[in-house]
Amino acid sequence: MSNHLHVTQEQGKNFYMRQIQGEVVMLNLLKFKETADYSDSPHLQPDEPISGKAAYKLYMKTVTPLLAKAGSSLLFSGKGGQVVIGPQDEYWDLVLLVKHESVAKFMAFANDEAYKKIAGHRTAALADSRLLPIEAL
Repeated sequence: MSNHLHVTQEQGKNFYMRQIQGEVVMLNLLKFKETADYSDSPHLQPDEPISGKAAYKLYMKTVTPLLAKAGSSLLFSGKGGQVVIGPQDEYWDLVLLVKHESVAKFMAFANDEAYKKIAGHRTAALADSRLLPIEAL
């Protein structure tokens, strides 16, 4: 099974080359691990094993102030499920819509040292993800 947790260099370049003007809303589709895996970020690991869902809650608790600092906001958070159109075995545990003032503001947020220090909660939590930038028509 292939999972997608981080942007590739090519994907980052393609996103930047879209030259989205103004606000960008990021559609997040998230699938949690049964047990969070902190092997890449042992300094963030809780004393006891926790679920991927619990690790993502820790991530959201720590990332929310950083989003606000960047002028971004969570527009929607909802429980996912099995898709209606698409592969029958595809499902997502959580769906988020996050608004950023601009691509530049999003990039600054994603490269902020404070964000990088807590991003390990996200990686520990997720088995798979999708991130789709949406621009207004």
